[in-house]
Amino acid sequence: MMSFIPQIIKVIAILSAAALLGNWFLKELQSARRRGKPWFAAYLTPPGILVMLAAIFLPLAAWYFKTH
Repeated sequence: MMSFIPQIIKVIAILSAAALLGNWFLKELQSARRRGKPWFAAYLTPPGILVMLAAIFLPLAAWYFKTH
C-alpha cells in the first residue's frame, strides 16, 4: 500500500504538467488565430516547441528503452 502512494503522486504530477502545457499551447494557438498569423505560428512559441519535442522524443525513448 505504501509503494502505491508515490506512484499515484508521480502520475498526478505528470498529468498536471501535461494539462498545463496543453492549456498554455491552446492559449498561444488562440492568440495566433486572433492576430491572423499563419497556422504554424503557435508551434514556434515555447509551448509549441515543447509539444514538438515531446512528440519526437517520447516515441524514441519508448523504443530505446524497449530494445535495451
